Amino acid sequence: MRLIIAITGASGSIYGIRLLECLNARKDIETHLVMSTTAGTVIPYETAYTHVDQVKRLATFCYPDDDLTAPVASGTFLTDGMIVAPCSAKTLSAVAHGYGATLIARAADVCLKERRKLALVFRETPLTLAHIDNMKRVTAMGGMVVPPLPGFYTRPTTVDEIINHSVGKILDLFGIEHDLFRRWGEKS
Repeated sequence: MRLIIAITGASGSIYGIRLLECLNARKDIETHLVMSTTAGTVIPYETAYTHVDQVKRLATFCYPDDDLTAPVASGTFLTDGMIVAPCSAKTLSAVAHGYGATLIARAADVCLKERRKLALVFRETPLTLAHIDNMKRVTAMGGMVVPPLPGFYTRPTTVDEIINHSVGKILDLFGIEHDLFRRWGEKS
């Protein structure tokens, strides 16, 4: 499996990082990471990762967000899809309107035009009508908007358990097996 993982500057970079941590443990999954410049600023504030190079080492390949010649910018580069975690309002808007000025937005556009899976882990609240309209547009084009909302039936007691629930739901969308949370109806 070959996946594009993008981390934008929205709060919640831990979702993209935890996703990379899980995928890094799998030798059957190749990851192509694109991080926005703002993500590099936010990550040390929100996580135990003090430098973006630590995050980049979790991926198989990395590209700068301004490199529109990277392989993931082309539909001829075959992937199983893309996950943007977290997805900022700016990136959601760019994807919704086909504005591929960054590699993240272009790679997402490629996934939509090639009918590949695209999951946007939108991290914003409260929502404006523009956010809602943009989520509707992306969904109508075949993308999935996946806000990181925890399920409390698992009775989480740590932030890690809450993060793992959302990351597990994302992995489910791509058919990737995991044991990040107890499923509804399963005994503990």
